[in-house]
Amino acid sequence: MKKLVLSLSVLSLLFASCSEDNDETTTTKIPVVGEISGDLTTNKTYPYGNYTLSGIVKIQSGVTLTFEAGSKITADKSNGTDALVVLNGGKLIVNGTAGEPVVFTESSQVPGSWGGIIMYGDAPIVGASSAPSATAEDGVLVNGVALTYGGSNPTHNGGSLKYVRVEYAGKKISDGTSEMNGFSFYSVGSGTVLENLVSYKGADDGFEFYGGTVSATNLISYGNFDDSFDWQDGWKGQLNSNWYAYQTGTGNFGMEIEAKTVDNAFWPVISGITLKRSTGTVVETPGEYDAIQFKKQGNGYFSNILVEGFTEGVFCRIQETTTNNAQVTGGKIKLTNFKINGTTPQTGYGGSTAFTITFPSGNFTTSTTATGASLTNGAWSTVNGATLLQ
Repeated sequence: MKKLVLSLSVLSLLFASCSEDNDETTTTKIPVVGEISGDLTTNKTYPYGNYTLSGIVKIQSGVTLTFEAGSKITADKSNGTDALVVLNGGKLIVNGTAGEPVVFTESSQVPGSWGGIIMYGDAPIVGASSAPSATAEDGVLVNGVALTYGGSNPTHNGGSLKYVRVEYAGKKISDGTSEMNGFSFYSVGSGTVLENLVSYKGADDGFEFYGGTVSATNLISYGNFDDSFDWQDGWKGQLNSNWYAYQTGTGNFGMEIEAKTVDNAFWPVISGITLKRSTGTVVETPGEYDAIQFKKQGNGYFSNILVEGFTEGVFCRIQETTTNNAQVTGGKIKLTNFKINGTTPQTGYGGSTAFTITFPSGNFTTSTTATGASLTNGAWSTVNGATLLQ
């Protein structure tokens, strides 16, 4: 009987050990390999994998393209101009996570090698002379014709981009005037989700909004040659927060804000902004080295701002007297609870003619406790083992 009890005890231990071993077994995901090219005319989901992007890929109206977490999509400038374009009516769904972002990159790792992500919608814009539409500046053609943008649908939905990193974009097209950014949003509406996005080492702007009503949270613009954040055409996103910019190597304005010389009765709202410029950073365009520039009647309400390193320029530059008179004096520019680390002057004017910049009471206030953007580091904000949050 004792032998039988002992044997049963040994067997019990063996089964328990096997059970524990099985619990610790992990399944390694094997990435799918493939190519993405041409016009996408039917819904498509790309599972976790490594894909090449070939040419200007257009998501047609009525079509949804989806990428699963952890995927990597690589362009190659040696094969011509590459970009991922969401046409009006199409949708792009990118389901990255903090630990498994979806990365769009380029094989040479040279800034300006491809066109990044470009999205079109039919939300309202206010173009030059208050025009309700405008011609895009990205050089993308459909049936040989440049794309236009602008509409009357403020809730346009172009999809959902979560935990997406675009690297080495900002291609300049050979016609000498057309340029692409890391992320370009033309007439994109408030139904579109933009969260935890990174534009890394592009040769133009990190993020640019061309009118529309979309808002964005948790943005990182790192090492982009032109402006970290840029908008025009009456963009009026209202729910923006946690925008972080770090300029290094080459960089112009932290934020360039314009409105096609139209005195709009609205403005975008952003809370939690960090604008940093590393020592030794040079400008791509002479004179464009301020933290924030307002021109052509650009405006906005911004709060909890941290600025550091813009020692050649100023914190807030008002470019023209018309912008000063209508937007500053008119109360359409607010910069509240800002903190400047270093010696950057608070304000300055553009052009050769001096004018006095006087904000209405409460519209321009400093703070000793402003924190700027509040972001949680992870794989989504780390490149080659180094965090982008300096």
